[in-house]
Amino acid sequence: MQYNEYKDLFEEILNNPNPPAPYNDAMYFEYTKLNKSRMNRWDKQMELKDSLVHQLKQIDTTQHWIIITEPWCGDAAHIVPFLVRMASVNPKITYDLLLRDTPPFLIDQYLTNGTKSIPKLIVRNAEGTDLFSWGPRPAGAQQLMTDMKKAQADFESTKVALQNWYNANKGEEICAEIAELLK
Repeated sequence: MQYNEYKDLFEEILNNPNPPAPYNDAMYFEYTKLNKSRMNRWDKQMELKDSLVHQLKQIDTTQHWIIITEPWCGDAAHIVPFLVRMASVNPKITYDLLLRDTPPFLIDQYLTNGTKSIPKLIVRNAEGTDLFSWGPRPAGAQQLMTDMKKAQADFESTKVALQNWYNANKGEEICAEIAELLK
């Protein structure tokens, strides 16, 4: 699916008086509502650095980016808009958004420490060979998560700390890590 279809999915979930599982759970429903707002904010405010735009425009062979995500995923709300914007810089880059919990379950081939952590970016060449995969979050956010777990922080504190990290970082680490992988 394309980004506009993914955003339409949020609308379908949020406007459905009887949303399907897992969105029939109030917690997942609220995450989805928050994530829609976060994505809209990034769509309006994000700026890709000129150096990254230049690097993306220099890609001269076909790439296909597969982004595995879900509307309830907080990390995805902060990352997917950046990945889609990066892909849109160069017509040689196409992308598809796949839902983690819907067939074909591609996530099963890209586990992170044995878990189905998302979002996950898989970059393939024209022949369908993986060039690299990335995710589920930038190193700084992952370090924060590791530190919070070590400190045995509760879920709410961890969630707030991670949200603050993404807001302060403004996508810089996401972009830098993808730029490095594209070299």
